[in-house]
This record gives sequence, structure tokens and C-alpha cells, in this order.
Amino acid sequence: MPKRKDLNSILIIGSGPIVIGQACEFDYAGSQSLRSLREDGIETILINSNPATIMTDPSMADHVYLKPLNTKSIIEILKEHPQIDAVLPTMGGQTALNLCIEADKKGIWEDFGVQMIGVDIDAINITEDREKFRELMLKIGVGMAPQATATSFLKGKEIAQEFGFPLVIRASYTLGGAGASIVHKPEDFDALLSHGLEISPIHEVMIDKALMGWKEYELELLRDKNDNVVIICAIENMDPMGIHTGDSITVAPAMTLSDKTYQKMRDMAIHMMRSIGDFEGGCNVQFAVSPDENEDIIAIEINPRVSRSSALASKATGYPIAKVATKLAIGYSLDELENQITKSTSALFEPMLDYVIVKIPRWNFDKFEGSDRTLGLQMKAVGEVMGIGRSFQEALHKATQSLEIKRNGLGADGKGYKDYDQIISKLTIPSWDRVFVIYDAIQMGIPLSRIFEITKIDMWFLKQYEELYHLEKEISKYTIASLTKDLLLEAKQKGFADRQIAHMLDCYESEVYNKRTELNINRVYKLVDTCAAEFKAMTPYYYSTFEAEIEKPDGTRYVENDSVVTDKKKIVVLGSGPNRIGQGIEFDYCCVHGVLAAAECGYETIMINCNPETVSTDFDTADKLYFEPVFWEHIYDIIRHEKPEGVIVQLGGQTALKLAEKLSKYGIKIIGTSFESLDLAEDRGSFSELLKENDIPFPRFGVAETADEALQLADELDFPLLVRPSYVLGGQGMKIVINKEELEEHVVDLLRKIPNNKLLLDHYLDGAIEAEADAICDGKDVYIIGIMEHIEPCGIHSGDSNATLPPFNLGEFVMQQIKDHTKKIALALNTVGLINIQFAIKDDMVYIIEANPRASRTVPFIAKAYKEPYVNYATKVMLGEKKVKDFDFKPELDGYAIKQPVFSFNKFPNVNKNLGPEMKSTGESILFIDSLKDDDFYNLYARRKMYLSK
Repeated sequence: MPKRKDLNSILIIGSGPIVIGQACEFDYAGSQSLRSLREDGIETILINSNPATIMTDPSMADHVYLKPLNTKSIIEILKEHPQIDAVLPTMGGQTALNLCIEADKKGIWEDFGVQMIGVDIDAINITEDREKFRELMLKIGVGMAPQATATSFLKGKEIAQEFGFPLVIRASYTLGGAGASIVHKPEDFDALLSHGLEISPIHEVMIDKALMGWKEYELELLRDKNDNVVIICAIENMDPMGIHTGDSITVAPAMTLSDKTYQKMRDMAIHMMRSIGDFEGGCNVQFAVSPDENEDIIAIEINPRVSRSSALASKATGYPIAKVATKLAIGYSLDELENQITKSTSALFEPMLDYVIVKIPRWNFDKFEGSDRTLGLQMKAVGEVMGIGRSFQEALHKATQSLEIKRNGLGADGKGYKDYDQIISKLTIPSWDRVFVIYDAIQMGIPLSRIFEITKIDMWFLKQYEELYHLEKEISKYTIASLTKDLLLEAKQKGFADRQIAHMLDCYESEVYNKRTELNINRVYKLVDTCAAEFKAMTPYYYSTFEAEIEKPDGTRYVENDSVVTDKKKIVVLGSGPNRIGQGIEFDYCCVHGVLAAAECGYETIMINCNPETVSTDFDTADKLYFEPVFWEHIYDIIRHEKPEGVIVQLGGQTALKLAEKLSKYGIKIIGTSFESLDLAEDRGSFSELLKENDIPFPRFGVAETADEALQLADELDFPLLVRPSYVLGGQGMKIVINKEELEEHVVDLLRKIPNNKLLLDHYLDGAIEAEADAICDGKDVYIIGIMEHIEPCGIHSGDSNATLPPFNLGEFVMQQIKDHTKKIALALNTVGLINIQFAIKDDMVYIIEANPRASRTVPFIAKAYKEPYVNYATKVMLGEKKVKDFDFKPELDGYAIKQPVFSFNKFPNVNKNLGPEMKSTGESILFIDSLKDDDFYNLYARRKMYLSK
């Protein structure tokens, strides 16, 4: 039976600003869901307060409300649209579910005659209320760890006495494991119990006997109204129980599970999903398995919504879970839907993988000085990467190369740990770099049995690591001239980068590259074909690998390549890699719009990115998707294979920009602003010369390479000084210092962390107002898309400031200077495309802080506030298809829009929360106000001074 006739208008709730524990995977889910509903002619109404997402684009839904996610906004929307038949809350993470429950309790859905689809309220309540969930599991015969609920401090103490330690405390109705902790010692229990009770909105915690060292698995399920259930993906956590799945390295398909236990786990998952409620949609189930012969299975939890893992499972299998879950919610059954990969079979199939995927989280601890870096039950990662390979080893290497933490993969880059005690300590206390430390431990000769005993990571994974180390040892015996073809091919098949092999052979990366080209060891591209080649796959979604040559009967040799190169003119868009503080979802938004605009200009579009959470890596965003690390070697091979007209680097943040020099050196055309101009803006000395020539004021500054030089400069420049390294993102390492002791300490620390870097010292304009402008330039004309004034004073990173569009407090004289400076700088830098310029205003004089000739964090915000597709326009300018004067700019905004930063400090309770020149926010929301008399504006303005930390 096809879709329900009674659903014509549906409200979707988004997930709001990005916080640790809820990132852009819900933008991906929401975008897919909206497209899915529109295919069926259903009117879509969306509420979400995050301006940086594709989901909140005007083109994505019939009505988009960029409003705060609260019941007041829901009531306003339902009054405005009495035609709404249903609400779909499963696409917006825990935020959407919690809001949906609150609206249900207040009787809002009932008052407006709106039904809930995709999940039912009982299912949410059962899965969130750990006591009810436990009772249900025991009733249906699914094992769970010894567990009890406490709603008071006294009750919690009694439970601890009964169970004994170690224990796990989990707070009910929270997100990303907030309030959860493992308690090893009785003396730590009281404080952690109080914290859990406080953080839970219903002041309830569940206390479990800790299953330390058990293996952890997740299954992604879909169910339709006819009770057909498919399991899309089984994911194994390489890290054992005790580390939040969002902070774990995960692998698909499951690697170390016997078939008998897997079948049992499947049956349990289906049984659990059927028992929690009668609904159609997606579900995520987590299990623990004992690390012994018995393989006992215990249920951990079930989430009746799409989750972080469903984005990963969708990218791992090519099966669009959110899209299909939405179709099921409106009444389709699985056998009526088309399989998106083959286009010829139905969606009632379970993907089979003939490749391996490895996901590694991306952390940002350096932004939270003094934070506890131990990984545990509370999620701390800000993003993630995924590697696809023919083997676990290849996928693991690709994932480590995607992280952008200055590592070339596992080992073989001279950056490993060499100290025995430090290695043992890092293995014992799980930390962000344990994935690398395992390799260092094997290299040091620590036996696998000892590594297993400490980490409880399954021996199969450890043996995979050991094989890699043996191969490195073997290759190191050779020189580049004597290395055999077989060994080189094996190293490439196991994912070692040319740079790593060069390190082993003590030669240049280019020599390894030339050698493998000579020996015909070239990357081939394979379709992400989740039917394991049983049916023809139609989705142009590729990963690279290395294969041995096949010999035909006539003696010719070849390697099979699934990626067929067309003769169309092509454009490559470089993605922004993993989310992190300073480079988030707003750059993915820009990349997606860049791809769509290039397609409108008649180009075949090629996307290269490795972030599984995003819309850019959806298999039907670009004409071809290469799910590969944004890492030079991988990009260069794709470019040689595809031979594009050029590469767009200015939309993918610093990740893509950093590759501009290499592209330029290798004669690959950069679309839009040239590398020379990009570099000029980054090089403080040359940029200041350009400002001088154009009579544009800037704060006095100097460049230092040692602490001595910095101290000498301080005498000329006067304190306070703003100190920062060059070529960094999100204000990394920036600090305001007020005396020589502070200056010396910070400079020494910076040079230790980032050796050979030039440090910039600016005279800091104390008490100045900060403003910024974004513009589009075609080399001749400049159009300013928006000027924003920051509520906080100069010295707080622009990503952490409340930015007001248009400015609220700058006179005509200042505004004219901003406009003149923006136009002069854009033209002087030969900008073709986007540019962002930041200003400090003191005594009515406008000084330049910096200029970035690329897409900035604020472009999506301005596009949403003014309802104009600025990235689309800028891309067409970059491609030379249009000039600035060809566009009819008509920005619309009554009142003001404020970009409000959102922080995830609750994950790091002991961290200094003062704001300064280094960015700390994880996301943003947009607030529209009619006038400056608005209470929200007044509150923000009143607090502006308290943040400034010297």
C-alpha cells in the first residue's frame, strides 16, 4: 500500500546549533528527509535555529522557520499553518525528540490536531526512562547488566553498596552521554552521583554494574508498517565498553563476531524494536558482548530515531537511511521503495559490503586548556572522519590520514612516542591519540598480550597493527632503488602513504611516487557497491585502492577501474574534512552550493571529502563523489585520473586552502582567486605593504621567529599585544599579553607546539569595536553582501562573538570607511569569488585586522538572513560564467539578524570559560529581532564586557 492520503503537510524539527554530541549528521538526515517528502508532493514546514546548514536553505522546504527550538515557536508555527497534519521529530537528534515530548506533555499536538509520525511517544518514553526500558527487556528475555534507578542521593548510595565498584552512572534524558561517568573508587562516587542527578532534566540516574572490557556493537534497523525489518549495518567498536560510541573508533562490517552470535544479536535487535512500540522508521540498537568463548550478549540501549551512527551507516553502505525512514513514516512499505543504489531492486534488502570502513573521531582538546582528555562515557569529539578500503588496514590508514592533525598515517612519520612509561600510561588511560600509540607500543616491542591486557582491544585488531609494523620493518631494509614491486604494492594495499614509505626508505616522497608510477602501481577507483556486485550499482560514489594486475589470455595486463572518465568539462570541489572548532558545517554548506552552482553552469561536478556526517558526501550531491582523505596524495591521483578544468579551494575552509600551494606548484588551475593572492593575504608582511600602498590603516605589528625578537618588538609596539602564529585557523594559539613575562611564556610555548612558525605581534587596540564584511568580487567590481558589527569588543574571536547584521552602532563615516576599505582590498588582492575582511574601529578610525579571500564562517548566516544564494553567485563568478553586475541583488531583512555562538563547555567542567582571541564555540544559531529595544539584544549587549580575557 503506497503513502497515506491523509498526510499533506508535515512539520520537521531540526537539531539546532551544533554542540558536542549532536553535529551535522542531523543536517544530513534532515536534508534527506525534506527532499524525500517533497518527492511525494507533501508540503514541508521546517523549524531549526542553525543558519549554517543546508537543511535551513529556503530551497529545502516550503516554509523555513529560523526560530529558537522551544514550544513557543512551535505554537507560533502551528497557528500560522493550521494545515499541518503531522510532525516528524526523528530527524533532529535528541533536541527534536525532547522538544516533541515537551510539546506532547503540554498538549500542543492535541490542541492543533497534529499527529506524530516516524516514532510514537511511548517508544521515546520507554527508551529514555531507563527503569521502564530495563523492565521491558527483562520481560522479553533480553539480558542487561545489573542496573537500578535512583531519584535521590540516598537511593544512589544504597545501590552502590549493593553492586560494588566499578559502576556506571547515566543521567536520564540527556544528550551525548552528558552526566554519565564510570566510577572506579568509592571516594569519587558522591560528586559524580550529584552531578548526574543535577544534569538530568527529571533528576534521575541509572546506576549499572560496569561491563569494562566487553566488546561493543551497534546495529542500524529500519521497519515498515507491515513489520518488515531490515538491518542496514552492523558496526563494531574497536574500543571496548567504557568509551562513548561517538568517541570510539568504529568499523563496519563487524570484524570479530562469530556468525552464530551475530544472528542472535540480529534477532534480539528486531525483537527489541518490535517491543518498544508500533512505529515505522529507523532505530539504533547498542549491545555489549563478553570477550570470551561464550560471547554473551547484553543490551545497552535503543534509540528510536536516526542517530550519529545512521549517518555513518548510510555513508558506509550507500543506503540512505533518513530518506527511506521518512518514506516509511508516511506509509510506504520497504518492498514498494526503489533501492537507491541499483535503481532496479527494492529497498527491502540488506546491504553486503565488499570493503571495510573505519570511522575515527576528531577531537579539539587544545581549545579547552586544562580539560580532562580522558575518553569515557561522555562524548568529547567535535567531528569524525571515515576511511574506505579493501581491508581494515587500508581503511584505518585512510582514516588517520583524513584527521588533519599533521600525521601521515599510523607510524612511519617520526612522530610516534618513544618513552615506555608514557606509552603504557596512554594505553591505560584512553586518550585521543591511542589509535597511534598502539603502533608505537608494538614498535617498542611491548607484547600484544600486554597491550590486550591493558586496552581490552580485540586481539584481531592488534594483530592487524602488528602486520603493518612488520611490513614497515621489512621495507626499511631496502633503498628506493632496490625496493621490489611486490613489497611496494603490498605497502600501498595496506594504506601506507608515499610519505610514510619515503620515511622508511629515507628518500623524498616524489621519488616513491615516481617509482610506483614507473612500476604501474596506480590507484584504481571502486564503486561503493553495497550489493557486493550481485546487482549493477548506479551510484557514482567511489573509493580508491590498489590491485594486482590481471593478465588476459593474450598476455595483456590490466587493473580494473570502476570510475569511467567522461569527456565533459569537469570541476573538482575540495571539501572541508572533519568538523572541528573553527571549521564547521558552514564550510560544508559552501561546498554543496559550489557543487550545485558548477552543475548549473554545465560542468560535471566532482566532490572530494572524508566527513561521513555531511550533505557534501551524500552520493547524489555531486555528479561524482570520491570519499577520500583531503590529503595531497589522494587528491593528486584523482586529478590526474579525471583531468578537470580546475579545482575550487575557497569553499572548504583552511583544509582546502592549505592545498592551494601544492596545486599551483603542480600546474593545476585554481578556480577563482589565485594561490599568489591567497598567500599574500596570509603573509602579514606582504599584506601590510599592500595596505600601506592603498592608504589603509592597520594596527602596528611586527614578525618574530624567536622569543628574543618578540621581546625586542614589544618595546616598539607597546602593550597590550596580540600574539598569533601565521597560517592557522580559528585563532589557534592566539593570545593577548600585557607584559614581558606573559609574552615570553606564550612565545616559548607556541614555538614548542608549532616549530619554525613565524609569530605575528600586533599592537592590540584596547576597547575597539570589531566589525566584519563579506563581499563578492570578480576582479573589477565588488559587491558587499553584508557588514556585521560584533556585540563583544575587539579581541574576542569573530567565531565566538555575537555578530549583528546590519550594524547597530556605526555611524555613516565609519560605514563609508568599511565599504571603501573592503572594495580597495578585494581589488588589490585580485579576488575572484568571496572575501571576508575584519575591522577594528577606534575613535571613528577603521583599522584592518585581516582579510581572507575565501568563503568565511559568516557567509551562510548572511545568505539566510538576507534570503539570497550568495555562494551560488560567488561560484559562478569564480568560474567566469558571470560578472558581479549580472546579478540582481535584492536582500530582504526587516530589523536585525544576530549570529549567536553556542558553546559545549558542559563537556569540560574545569575549563576556563573566558573568551579571547582563540575560538571555542562549536556552533551557532540565528536570532531575528525587530528592533534594538528587544530584550534579547539588551541582555547580550549588557554582558559584552565580561567576556574579555587578557
